[in-house]
Amino acid sequence: MTDRADQIIEALRSGHDQLSEVVRGLGPEDLTRTSGASEWDVSQVLSHMGSGAEIALAALDRALSGGGPADSDFNKSVWARWDAMSPAERAEGFGPANEALVSRYEALDAETRKELRIDLGFLPAPVDVATAAGLRLSEFTLHTWDVEVTFDPAAALASAAVGPLLDPVGMLIGFVGRTDALDGRHLRLAIRLTAPDRSFGLDLGDAVAITDEEPAVPDAVLAAPAEWWLRLVAGRHAPEHTPGDVSLTGDALTLDELRLVFPGY
Repeated sequence: MTDRADQIIEALRSGHDQLSEVVRGLGPEDLTRTSGASEWDVSQVLSHMGSGAEIALAALDRALSGGGPADSDFNKSVWARWDAMSPAERAEGFGPANEALVSRYEALDAETRKELRIDLGFLPAPVDVATAAGLRLSEFTLHTWDVEVTFDPAAALASAAVGPLLDPVGMLIGFVGRTDALDGRHLRLAIRLTAPDRSFGLDLGDAVAITDEEPAVPDAVLAAPAEWWLRLVAGRHAPEHTPGDVSLTGDALTLDELRLVFPGY
């Protein structure tokens, strides 16, 4: 069985190769179009991804050399440098920056992938390679969609990333979900995903939580591709980017109301 860290690193590689090909085909006007992240143009998304790669690589290198977290001004200096770049410079710089990070992950041997602990600076304790690389994969995959959907309204998340990203959603969903729009209704949904197939429950009460099993009598049933479920939780769920095989059955909740539960992050 492929180790989780191996699977994530392989997905980072395929995602990098895919997005790099897209970026090479973009012209000056493409880079300044509004992206799927509506507050950023395409070049700003690439800037965020390039600066994030530099910051993640620095954290990985510090862990490999036995160092601690970065100086508090390090991240700010990286962001400032990328912010000052022109759109063309951001597009040109993204590829080498992300390639350096992916290559460093690929170079880790099996023992290091298992034993190394990386201090990311924003978590209470250092994490293993699978967790650090998984966080990067989530960010990279969603922002790749932000770029691709600019030119293809039917864009979907990279299939290689979907499986590795499904399980961590359970740890995140309580922080990003909001039930204010439900006017105090406590609803229990059955979630049925495809590609890959998964089924579980979604509890919409005082907080939002995933349950291992579907409720015995669900108030509604959401059937959707797994990649759209990930986009739903991340707020990338506008009707024009929702595939036709997404359905929500039951009278207790509409799809528009469910979208309001996940405003994005």
